[in-house]
Amino acid sequence: MSEVVSDASKIGKEKYPRLDSKIIQYGTAGFRTRAEDLPHVLYRMGLLAVLRSKSRTGAAIGLMITASHNPEPDNGVKLVDPKGEMLQQSWEKHATKLANASDNELDSVLLEIAEGESISWKIPALVVVGQDTRPSSMGLAQAALIGIKALGGEAKDYGVVTTPMLHYFVMCINTAGDYGEATEEGYFKKLCCAFVKLRGDKPDNGHYVPNIIFDGANGVGATKMKIGMVHLKNSLQVQLHNDGNGKLNDLCGADYVKLYQRAPSGIPHVPNARCVSVDGDADRIIYFYIDANDKFHMLDGDRMATLFAGYLMELVQKSKLDLQLGLVQTAYANGSSTSYISETLKVPVACVPTGVKHLHHKALEYDIGVYFEANGHGTVIFSDAATKRISTAAADSSLHADQKLAVERLKALMDVINQTVGDAISDMLIVETILHARGWSIQDWEATYVDLPNRQLKVVVKDRKVIQTTDAERQCVTPPGLQDKMNALVKNFPNGRSFVRPSGTEDIVRVYAEADTQQNADRLAAQVASVVHQLAGGVGSPPTVPE
Repeated sequence: MSEVVSDASKIGKEKYPRLDSKIIQYGTAGFRTRAEDLPHVLYRMGLLAVLRSKSRTGAAIGLMITASHNPEPDNGVKLVDPKGEMLQQSWEKHATKLANASDNELDSVLLEIAEGESISWKIPALVVVGQDTRPSSMGLAQAALIGIKALGGEAKDYGVVTTPMLHYFVMCINTAGDYGEATEEGYFKKLCCAFVKLRGDKPDNGHYVPNIIFDGANGVGATKMKIGMVHLKNSLQVQLHNDGNGKLNDLCGADYVKLYQRAPSGIPHVPNARCVSVDGDADRIIYFYIDANDKFHMLDGDRMATLFAGYLMELVQKSKLDLQLGLVQTAYANGSSTSYISETLKVPVACVPTGVKHLHHKALEYDIGVYFEANGHGTVIFSDAATKRISTAAADSSLHADQKLAVERLKALMDVINQTVGDAISDMLIVETILHARGWSIQDWEATYVDLPNRQLKVVVKDRKVIQTTDAERQCVTPPGLQDKMNALVKNFPNGRSFVRPSGTEDIVRVYAEADTQQNADRLAAQVASVVHQLAGGVGSPPTVPE
């Protein structure tokens, strides 16, 4: 088999040589950088995906080409494990080592990984490939496909799809269709049919009106939402904007709305209208509206977490099923949301480091685990035991009417939810389901608790690794003295809280701050950013709060 590896290395050296010595790291979102620096990485990830599939006895492995919310010139790649989850952490090291090996080291690194993971070359390999709408994605997909073929793997190329759809396809294939049909049509049928069933024959209810304005970030989410609208029939009216005719993620999309706390470009000003923004690969979602006084209101991942957890807790209690529900957040979660969840909703809350893999892993500890990052990335996971219990109860004709209705709604919700990963389209349908069931407007939803004003800033540094954290990223360990200075600053602001963490993909440090007023949150963020710039090797000038 060393001949196959040698041939694969030769192809890589000839077609996709490593052109520079820049080190690239497999982070929370896989590899992500300028697209022109990635052809050799994509070829090598095709090779690694084949090895990963063989290591999992031929199970399908996903390979998604996307840079999500990043600017259009960027791109990236991440691998998806058999249950649609993020790549196992131990394999992230293999990915980093393989991507950074010299052309002459490629075959030896491949053989080293194969030997270290006790891989049998006789086992077949299947790699499922998807890409977003970036101009660079097609060429990078071709590099990955050539890599897969070079090492004897089989590739199933889905072309342009959302990232969550690719995760969903991997899960479907590896469950032999038990989770769903591994096609775009199957994806939309499963989610939308369950949504329409939950809605019934009355789209309106109370303060709820079945109309939304949708910002597609000029990405794949807009492309696929056009298909979803057909399946939704008349249950939900979607007014689509930033539908792909503009520049990807440029002054639009979920990350723009979250970071700058303003409406995206290209969205009509309709007072109090319920608006939705997704990001470039449609795995994040943010709700917002502009009131009659032109004030912007944002409902982010924290708001969705509380909405989901509260409604699911209500259904669990009415179903009388013995199921443990828990919610997982990161340090970015607004302090008011955490208090509301634990004190008002009485739902257990756990805090983990930033990154979907950490949230997903922790959520698996519950019968029903809800997880969300404040940026709008999240989903709900039902354990196998919970799934079986709910399905069995739904078939029990002896249940009391209220109990049976709760069980049936839980069962239908499991089909609306993409349990493999955060999915903007799926999450939107869940939000719309709950608002409809409660008869709530977006203002009713917002009124459940009052967010503490907050601000996020980015500090460009020479080396992000100088920042090290602990306690789920809420405390800074290095550089020395930084946390003490932050603590002193926080004491000057009522309800003050701040933390810093290094980016997983860029040499920047992210600063988060919250306080009793927006002015104080802005001041605290700017002051902490200045200290980070001073002690952590800042480049250029310290950041300022956007006007």
